[in-house]
Amino acid sequence: MIKLKYLFNNTGLAEMLLQNWNYDADSLDLFRYYRISSNAIYPFRFEGNTRLLRFAPESEKNKANTLAELAFIAYLKDNGFNVMEAIASKQGSELVEAATPWGDYTASVFKRVPGQAFDQTDFNAAALYAYGQTLGQLHLLSSTYAPETHRRWSYEEVLDWIEEELSAFPEETAALHEAQQLRNYFQTWLVSDTHYGLIHYDFECDNVFYDTETGLCHVIDFDDAMYHWYAMDIYVALENLQEFIAPEDWEHKKQHFVDGYASEFVWNKETEAMLPGCKRFDSLYGYARVRRAMAETWHNEPEWMAQLRSRLEQSLKEAEASIGKEIE
Repeated sequence: MIKLKYLFNNTGLAEMLLQNWNYDADSLDLFRYYRISSNAIYPFRFEGNTRLLRFAPESEKNKANTLAELAFIAYLKDNGFNVMEAIASKQGSELVEAATPWGDYTASVFKRVPGQAFDQTDFNAAALYAYGQTLGQLHLLSSTYAPETHRRWSYEEVLDWIEEELSAFPEETAALHEAQQLRNYFQTWLVSDTHYGLIHYDFECDNVFYDTETGLCHVIDFDDAMYHWYAMDIYVALENLQEFIAPEDWEHKKQHFVDGYASEFVWNKETEAMLPGCKRFDSLYGYARVRRAMAETWHNEPEWMAQLRSRLEQSLKEAEASIGKEIE
């Protein structure tokens, strides 16, 4: 997530950035449905079709990573994968860099994908099969992907970033030790075309849209993509699905997901054993991002920020419970 100071609604900034694209002037009322987390997202329409303006401060993003994300999305689309589509600006660029009264920002626009977010489905067998199948298709295409220019960062570079960010907090000795422990641990894992590649990293239900008419899933938000083991995507997907499925139904519903995945890509026998390590990486990465995001404090913070800060502090405590323990 981005720093808390960037979470304020700013329709003036959104309108300024949107001038780089064509849009229906009467659709800016949709800005009230904005959301901000790792990016600010403001919906609008062009020729009656919903599109999404995504932007963030330049200081919060790595330009090479963003360009690599857009290139990977284009590759996936060119190969028939159901993915959000980036729209070129009036100047012909999918990534706009703009100086604004609020600082320097980068922005992109995407078409809205069809269907409903997966967490709005009833998690039936066909939908879960499609969910797993889509992830398998993604990993299959990733296994043959060779970027021509910009390359997304790897899990090792993420660990470098974690260590750099946490070094600003002298008390974070346990978390820094955890980063080194994970670095050593992952060096024992097999790297091959069927195990390791460019992953989505955030393959949760709110980033996968299911179209009941076609039975197909469409994937959005590759902002967290990185080179990692495919098991990392599987961990994130299964962990998130468990939040919506009753424990007594879990095993057979999980199998629908696994069957869908295996219909497109290799379900490695090592996958289940890799999930605890993936969980530790995800927990530490989330911990570092939250720690960085909420480091600054201000007097008289608005109520919503105080409540958010309280929730984030609780998430830090939960993450701390596993930091430093031996990986199973």
